[in-house]
Amino acid sequence: MTLVSDGGRPSLTPLSGQLSAEEVNMDLTMCGLLIERAEKLAQLYQETRNWNEVKDIWFSERLSNRSTKGSSQKIYRVLTSRLRNAPSSLPNPATLPAVLDECTTTRDKAQILYLYLVADDSLVRYVVHEYAARLAEEQHEPLDFSNETLTHLLSQLEYSNGDSFDYADSTMERWCEGFRSVMREIGVLEGQQSVVGSSPSLGDIPLLVAMGYSYEDAEDDWITTPRGLLYLFQPENRWEELFDRVANTDAWEYVELHGALDLRPTDEPYSWIRDGGEV
Repeated sequence: MTLVSDGGRPSLTPLSGQLSAEEVNMDLTMCGLLIERAEKLAQLYQETRNWNEVKDIWFSERLSNRSTKGSSQKIYRVLTSRLRNAPSSLPNPATLPAVLDECTTTRDKAQILYLYLVADDSLVRYVVHEYAARLAEEQHEPLDFSNETLTHLLSQLEYSNGDSFDYADSTMERWCEGFRSVMREIGVLEGQQSVVGSSPSLGDIPLLVAMGYSYEDAEDDWITTPRGLLYLFQPENRWEELFDRVANTDAWEYVELHGALDLRPTDEPYSWIRDGGEV
């Protein structure tokens, strides 16, 4: 038996090549994922359930890690934006600490926090989507994150008011390096000088989150376009193995449907978090 699908080639709904000026922020990935600080902010929110209290504690206890005032405020703004604006297709920030506690490596945590970055930052999402779309269309091109390739992608954007997307070369270079730093953190790039990467391996917890995100965020048949897997640069020839892995947990199961197999959460996609985080 095969998984239920519409029989068509996987595809992602195209993203608009136009963004409003308000949507574009060229400095966000300069902060990287900042895993420890993002995790601490999530813990504070879990404890207080109040972002104003989180802010007061963050600055009064100098949890910004002795940064300058401007840098500290920027880091807080960037990280809280990712958490506060997280879509319902990702774990709620209040449950995120339980998810991260289950991770066995820093890379596992990075891969989860990366999905919050992609969801929050429209410019990062546009670029990631371009690579993911190539994977979905089975274009066997290397994952090239050189300045030239990234700049070419960005040059195709324009503001919704018709203005060209245009930044100084130095700003573009910093953005590209920031983007590559995120790719290194999630395991796509190896080494500080590398610009060509490969699909990373996924730990069990990032896989569960990516599957939940794919299932909850689906606009069409999610099996043929698992957005979370594509955003984590997983090509189609890996999906069957990944589907089998989650089906071997208590969180997902195969269900026979009209002579084919459907893959579904056994309860809600993130019920395993409410059960204490144990898979």
